[in-house]
Amino acid sequence: MAAIRPAAPDDAARIQAIVEQAYAVYVPRIGKKPGPMLEDYRARVAEGVVWVAEADGAVAGVLVLLTERDHLLLDNVAVAPEAHGRGIGRQLIAFAEDEARRRGFAEIRLYTHEKMTENAAMYPRLGYAETHRARPAGSDRIFFGKGL
Repeated sequence: MAAIRPAAPDDAARIQAIVEQAYAVYVPRIGKKPGPMLEDYRARVAEGVVWVAEADGAVAGVLVLLTERDHLLLDNVAVAPEAHGRGIGRQLIAFAEDEARRRGFAEIRLYTHEKMTENAAMYPRLGYAETHRARPAGSDRIFFGKGL
């Protein structure tokens, strides 16, 4: 089991590397870099919205949570390829749900690109329901929500 903690400034380079590795497979499918690959993780860490999962003494996963008016947005979850299959992604998602409850939200939301078919299939298995589809900023997204 990974230990989840708020990200520190020294984690930013590793966070960026994990995101790059995790999302690289989608670039050919989408035809451009997905949004998470374009983020400034030093700034996000400074905002206090990033958590990391440590396993075997190294950062192995990343979670970005954004507070919205009436819900918590799970903005990004990524796991280092070498840590896949160890339950770190599910652990990060469970942490996000617990954090939403802790903050008093009755709902958590997330979205994924429609060409990230693995994600679109996984979130319903975790209790998320598709709420709608939209094309903000030229990106075909599937939006999900889960009542807590």
